[in-house]
Amino acid sequence: METRLDITAKLAALADPTRFTVFEMIADTPSAVGDLASRLPVSRPAVSQHLKVLTDARLARVREDGARRIYSVEPAGLAEMRRWIETYWEAVLDRFEDAALREVGRREAKSPQSAGEETEG
Repeated sequence: METRLDITAKLAALADPTRFTVFEMIADTPSAVGDLASRLPVSRPAVSQHLKVLTDARLARVREDGARRIYSVEPAGLAEMRRWIETYWEAVLDRFEDAALREVGRREAKSPQSAGEETEG
């Protein structure tokens, strides 16, 4: 089970715009550092540092492919974030639904027809 510290590390890792882009890139296509660096306005060492942060936060994983290291998204780490978000999702949607229903009730109460006003006949 993930801890608050685990989630904080994941959120902090994704807070950097370049790192977020790297995450999106490896989510789309597992890639080596050089491939990523060729598509970004940062150096290979900078990409490596971003990948280390993502790996340490368990949002990325690496596998050896000959002399290359291929990075991809770590499904278990991403699942931890999803579980954390879902703990809030249900509660937020319930509150939104309750608020929407209260607003509909207020509007109906203010409506002339619901107030019992006579209509032309």
